[in-house]
Amino acid sequence: MNKKITLFNTYIHTSAFKNVKSVLDSGFLSEGKLVKEFEKELSEKLGLTNPVAVNSGTSALHLALVLAGVGPGDEVILPSQTFIATGLAVLYVGAKPVFADIEYDTGNIDPKDIKRKITKKTKAIIPVHWNGYPCDLDEINKIAKGHKLIVIEDAARALGATYKGKPIGSLSHFTCFSFQAIKHLTTGDGGAICSKNLLDAKKSKTLRWFGINREKAKPSLLGERIFNISEIGYKYHLNDYAAAFGSANLENFKKRIAKRQRFAAMYKKALGKIPGIQLFKEDNYCKSAYFLFGLHVERRNNFIRALKDKGIPTTIDTFGLNHHKVFSKYKTNLPVNKKFNETQINLPVHDGLTEKKIKYIIDIIKKGW
Repeated sequence: MNKKITLFNTYIHTSAFKNVKSVLDSGFLSEGKLVKEFEKELSEKLGLTNPVAVNSGTSALHLALVLAGVGPGDEVILPSQTFIATGLAVLYVGAKPVFADIEYDTGNIDPKDIKRKITKKTKAIIPVHWNGYPCDLDEINKIAKGHKLIVIEDAARALGATYKGKPIGSLSHFTCFSFQAIKHLTTGDGGAICSKNLLDAKKSKTLRWFGINREKAKPSLLGERIFNISEIGYKYHLNDYAAAFGSANLENFKKRIAKRQRFAAMYKKALGKIPGIQLFKEDNYCKSAYFLFGLHVERRNNFIRALKDKGIPTTIDTFGLNHHKVFSKYKTNLPVNKKFNETQINLPVHDGLTEKKIKYIIDIIKKGW
């Protein structure tokens, strides 16, 4: 191949340079009108419900847990198969992470194991959309409603995904996104929290800036804003130059997601019948955002080496939270998760690739390992 195949891609729209320069020239870099405009675009262009922009996906998760009233003594059910940020957010509020097993053919949390893990102390459920493929949200929200629990979707990799025709970010009590550098949409670093309840959305805007209501806290004659905070807030707000960057990258977002989905369709058609490969299950009412393209392979190390020798990167991405010392006292038996991590592997599927490169990857796999 003429150009190197990369595992991830940082997309920067050409208009981003003009947008960000305009902000820098203005001298106003903090949270202002551009953050509001970015939030409005997220709602209007992507169908997100009451999105509030913050400085990271981790901040969004933490804020959602705070808004849900989760604290010391409470339990939160989540999969171990996720990035450390999901579990750390639970620890931030002093709650206990309770790991549920996953589905082998999706990597997503298993609703049946969620039911088994619920106790009197359970306060919330965090389903993680593994690699952008939606969890069984109807069943998860049904379970949550029956036990009066809050659902907080970790959709860090699922911006642009849909479930039964509705966008991820419009379905559960809270949904949290990441706009980190290699995500589908980047603001450099950033995130958003979506709330179905408008009051939660308004409160998240206050909590993201120290607990100060920026609209009501106007500067006095003495030059300081007039405010009197009543609860702990955080420095989680997004700034205007990040918002300007994000708005630019929204311009052709849906087209780029469609490109990822087209590449994934090429993989599925070509790899589905190859011995030693098991594709992940995908229901027709779910459309994945495809952060990566996951599958199960036999003789995984051989598979990795065969592709690496031809300049094709692969990754298991993560072994899960159970492998980190900080979560050692919360370890539990997760047999399906263990089996999953013995065979799972991920291929690149980002919009920086071309059909020619996808065909090249397919051809190398077909030659065997």
